[in-house]
Amino acid sequence: QVQLVESGGGLVQAGGSLRLSCAVSDIFFNINRMAWYRQAPGKQRELVASIRSGGSTDYADSVKGRFTVSRDNAKKMLSLQMDSLKPEDTAVYYCNRLPSLPKWGQGTQVTVSS
Repeated sequence: QVQLVESGGGLVQAGGSLRLSCAVSDIFFNINRMAWYRQAPGKQRELVASIRSGGSTDYADSVKGRFTVSRDNAKKMLSLQMDSLKPEDTAVYYCNRLPSLPKWGQGTQVTVSS
């Protein structure tokens, strides 16, 4: 069974940076496209960034140029470097495959103050 454990969230001022990490217990990690998602209060979960097994990436327009997704296949880790954070980036952030599995991790809270 796939386990997803997100960490690295916190409270940061606008313009600041955070780095999120996701430890993935998945024997198929190396071949799957992985992604970061987020869910703000009262909103639906949205796709933020994804990375294919070969390393190519895609980003939502709202984070392009500010966020960088990466993966370490040897360690089965997914990361999200978030720079120039904005209050609208406030959300719970999750990692999962893309397309996502039904089961999600607990997520990590990111709060950006203005």
